[in-house]
Amino acid sequence: MPGQKNNNTFAPLFEKKSIKNMDTLSYKTISANKETVIKEWVLIDAEGQIVGRLASKVAKLLRGKMKTNYTPHADCGDNVIIINAEKVLFTGKKLDDKNYVRHTGYPGGQRIRTPRELFVKKPTEVVEKAVKGMLPKNRLGAVLFRNLYVYAGTEHPHQAQQPKQIQLTSIK
Repeated sequence: MPGQKNNNTFAPLFEKKSIKNMDTLSYKTISANKETVIKEWVLIDAEGQIVGRLASKVAKLLRGKMKTNYTPHADCGDNVIIINAEKVLFTGKKLDDKNYVRHTGYPGGQRIRTPRELFVKKPTEVVEKAVKGMLPKNRLGAVLFRNLYVYAGTEHPHQAQQPKQIQLTSIK
């Protein structure tokens, strides 16, 4: 009714309050991209390490999951150098029982190798296959895999990048 006061007790609850000094930037989610990400060089010694456990930790480093600005659709991981790849270990009888299967593309062209045979031919490929299997199966996975450098011995050509050596036990 006109001229009558509003006796609604809930009126103060529904009034709009003006917020003048709110910092709106604190509410925005920041996504990393290739321009804003800070990539480091990391050196890992694989001597005496179990292949699968080594590969899972390296995949986390390549992906950047340890960083606070991790973004699933961007390459925000580090460049990883693995040395002593020929000295990795397999648990149980996997050295002889595990099979790596590839196909030549011709009929009847399936080729099977064990890790023992692969170590003789190319010792770095065992670690590369293990890490690649733990990365995404898309274009991002291919880009991330290019940040991995595996060497059989202790020498590597990346001294100019000044990689920092880390222990795998420090990675969760």
